[in-house]
Amino acid sequence: PARRRAALAAAPLIAVALTACQPQAATPTRADTPAAVTAADHPMTVESCGTSVTVPEPPGRIVTIKSSATEMVLALGAGDRLVGAAFLDGPVPEHLADAAADLPVMSDQLPSGEAVLEVEPDLVYAGWESNLTAEGAGDRGTLASLGVATFVSPAACKEPAHQPDPMTFDLLFEEITQVGALLGTPEEAADLVAEHRDALAAVDPDPRGLTALWYSSGTDIPYVGAGIGTPQMVMDAVGLTNVAADVHDTWTSYAWENVADADPDVIVLVDAAWNTAESKREMLRENPATANLTAVVEERYLVVPFPATEAGVRTVPATVELASRLADLELPGATTDGSTAQDQP
Repeated sequence: PARRRAALAAAPLIAVALTACQPQAATPTRADTPAAVTAADHPMTVESCGTSVTVPEPPGRIVTIKSSATEMVLALGAGDRLVGAAFLDGPVPEHLADAAADLPVMSDQLPSGEAVLEVEPDLVYAGWESNLTAEGAGDRGTLASLGVATFVSPAACKEPAHQPDPMTFDLLFEEITQVGALLGTPEEAADLVAEHRDALAAVDPDPRGLTALWYSSGTDIPYVGAGIGTPQMVMDAVGLTNVAADVHDTWTSYAWENVADADPDVIVLVDAAWNTAESKREMLRENPATANLTAVVEERYLVVPFPATEAGVRTVPATVELASRLADLELPGATTDGSTAQDQP
């Protein structure tokens, strides 16, 4: 830590390059961090979105960016090592509330590199690859030169050579296992993976052949789940056919004309604090391009919280919940065995 402070003081241009314009929240209050955790498999080197990352020992001071990264650390029992959390997408799930009671939130938005260095982390764990730039929380190479390791959620890698194609639950479980190894909590990771595998195995895909739009944001042009990302993975698991599955990307802009042509049976609404599911319902009712969609007229909606739309510890619970709500959704002319009313004797 002293070396990092000295490096920052001796190289003000680095700090300037790393500083972003976002407003910063109050200095985190969690000042005490535990003694370093030891693990037999450290030092450890991993590949993270094409960047080689070496962690000499399980990190004792961690900064997380985005809810997916923060909740992963909490779920793996390393929340007491968090010295900063930023750019959160909403409250943590109820089962992690106690672990997050004293969460040191350093910024409601993307923190500057200077703010990150001030809390002297050993590891910065980011939910998005774009979080780690000179204009954001810090360039990965510069952070590494100051002794700060970086790790990006593998599901968020954007380069074709490293992007999951498609995203799968096995890849999600690999991330949990890998992060558990990095943090020195492999047993907690193994337990979490086993729990999630069991929960996922109990999900029965809906047999009715229903189509769906996964609607995240946007009004004039919607931003929706495409064919190779987490939304597609979840829709496959619950038995929904994605109307945007032919777009080879994780997320995509998708014209309302295409949605109208597809006329999906169900619309999955992403619920975010800045763009609520209820606001989307209202927009869909009032927009002439969508008002006559069958799912809008009959209010066939399923709601998913924003943090669950990015691969992480919420993904499997959200899949289980979505499957349950879908099973309860009644559609005229469709039966639970996949046949239509006309097929019935």
